[in-house]
Amino acid sequence: MLITKKVEKALNEHLELEMNAVYSYLSVASWCEREGLEGSAKFFFKQSAEENTHFMKFFSYINEVGGHALVPALKAPKYEFKSIAEAVEMALGHEQKVTKAIYKIITLSKSEGDHATEDFLRFFVDEQKEEEVQFKRILDKIKLIGGGPQSLYYIDKEFDKLSATTSGKKKKDKGAEAE
Repeated sequence: MLITKKVEKALNEHLELEMNAVYSYLSVASWCEREGLEGSAKFFFKQSAEENTHFMKFFSYINEVGGHALVPALKAPKYEFKSIAEAVEMALGHEQKVTKAIYKIITLSKSEGDHATEDFLRFFVDEQKEEEVQFKRILDKIKLIGGGPQSLYYIDKEFDKLSATTSGKKKKDKGAEAE
């Protein structure tokens, strides 16, 4: 077994955060569709799929290094939002929580002498930085565009552009999947 029981436990606890993101982003996407925000829905469906990929990377890693990945029990995510800004703020808060959790696992891995897990998590440090920056920029644009009914049209178009672009992060993600 390449990982210690403490690291295995921390990674299994982290699975819940990743799957919560999958469900939360699906919930936001559904709300967006209901509200007629098709570009926003497309963006959050893509975010959910990306989070599912991350979940599977963690899940597979735990088993690969001799641990036992456990499927987490989940509570239903929030499904009603006052605004698209509230949904994005929730997403940013979740990403910040994930970042802190990854940092804690890295610290634990170092203290346990688990270099394999520390190395595995380097990808996620970069990924989390990009996620937090992305959601912060989206919030900044929402504030810049404003909150009136016509503003939603422009905000939705911005989300549509984001879902259509393939950033370096997405290419890097695909490259990591090929390994």
